Amino acid sequence: MALPDATPSELSSSDLATRLGAVRTGVADAAREAGRDPAGITTIVVTKFHPVSLIEELYALGVRHVGENRHQEAQSKAALLADLDLSWHFVGQVQGKKARQVRAYADVIHSVDRESLVTALGSEESSLDCFIQVNLTDDAMRGGVDPLNLSALVDSLLAAPGLRLLGLMAVAPLGEEPRRAFARMRELSVELRTQAPMATALSMGMSQDYAAAVLEGATHLRIGTAITGIRPVLS
Repeated sequence: MALPDATPSELSSSDLATRLGAVRTGVADAAREAGRDPAGITTIVVTKFHPVSLIEELYALGVRHVGENRHQEAQSKAALLADLDLSWHFVGQVQGKKARQVRAYADVIHSVDRESLVTALGSEESSLDCFIQVNLTDDAMRGGVDPLNLSALVDSLLAAPGLRLLGLMAVAPLGEEPRRAFARMRELSVELRTQAPMATALSMGMSQDYAAAVLEGATHLRIGTAITGIRPVLS
């Protein structure tokens, strides 16, 4: 897949700074409402389809965590921006046959959802941070492990070489009040700690519902359009 041309985004630098500032303020406000320290919340800017020039602008504005969900695009961007001290978060579904390639550039994978992927990602050579994605819907075709099968997948990941479990990830289902969904994730996170006491992180909350996620304990937010604007259309 070709990357978007590395030309300036239609979103001006001043607009980008304003959007980023508004999200930072929103996160801080939600954290204070929850009695939390905003410094404990990582905002990952999802830059799918946007050019590397926009990521460079974000970097100049202090962003250090970038998220991508398409392997080819992420791989190319990470190579082009290798001179920047960015943390690359892979937030999309990982194909087993591409797992090793994703592992080569990703600092964190948010979408581990099956034992075969755990096996494919395991390595004696280096350590990789991971979240287990939980499916909060009744649709088995959606990404994520069924909560009933979560414990077994946790055991598998904890036993795998070179993988460090940070915690759980989820997307609030369409049609469900986001905070209710995130409260379910908070409960699952508490249960997880009986198996993996250090796995306390929660990756949840996007552009439209990040405040609700913060109120329910999110430590990692995956925010795209609220910061970057509408994604470019690829030709």
